[in-house]
Amino acid sequence: MKETSQNNRLILSILAVVVGLFMVIVAPFLIQETLERILTELVKVAAEKPAYASGILLFSYAFPFYRGLIFVGGIALILMARAIHRGEEWTFPAAALASAFPSAGGFFMFMPYVSFVKGFPLPMVVSFIGLIFFWTLILIRNVDKWVKWGQFLAMTFCGMLSTHAFIVGIGNMRMLLTRPGKPMYAGLGAWVLAWSQPIQWICVVLLLVAIYMLATRKFAGWWLALVSVTSLVAIDVPMQIIRLTMTDSVSWDYSYGLPVIIGLFIVLLNPKFKKALVAEG
Repeated sequence: MKETSQNNRLILSILAVVVGLFMVIVAPFLIQETLERILTELVKVAAEKPAYASGILLFSYAFPFYRGLIFVGGIALILMARAIHRGEEWTFPAAALASAFPSAGGFFMFMPYVSFVKGFPLPMVVSFIGLIFFWTLILIRNVDKWVKWGQFLAMTFCGMLSTHAFIVGIGNMRMLLTRPGKPMYAGLGAWVLAWSQPIQWICVVLLLVAIYMLATRKFAGWWLALVSVTSLVAIDVPMQIIRLTMTDSVSWDYSYGLPVIIGLFIVLLNPKFKKALVAEG
């Protein structure tokens, strides 16, 4: 960060305070309003389609959980603003992770919002304000272009993939909670849901850690990203085939993440990008 000009560090430090205050003061109310609107509509849907009733329980826990991450991330950004201005290197990975919470969390909340609520999607405000800082932090630094764009692509893809995996995990859990024959598992369709669900959420954690480690240019960051994306393609492709051929489902949910998966594989396995993502030694 010290190689970055003082003016650019000043911009980043001001953004850290502004975005941090948004995450602490404004985002919690937007998220609560988002949750209220979704639950209002979901109660109506669940009255006609009981299978959706479990979504009420899951969203009631998932939204506050992500709100907590965003709140803590906002506190972190505010506290590290001065260190960002001084150019302390530790602030880059820490600020990247903190701003990844609203970026990824907003997109997670966006999906059920557009599925059940009409009108402007409030979660996009949370997501885009997080992305403004996340992308500015990466691109404004004075570093080698391969490092800058390698981190931009890899860290962005990790964030996007963590959102998709979290959504799929929620969907798996929703169906498991209302599966026929509960508590037993009636056939392969239910078995694979129980197989996939924890893998999705494990990969969410690994991808968020990978964002931090990729920002430090540690080999562990590249490795965690590779393990996560390989695990997701190894579970999502069979899941999509099984859900289409062996159940009544016509959902393509497991395929939506494939473009991001392919993009992340390209960045991680491209020799020039890999060299840029992993510092020598």
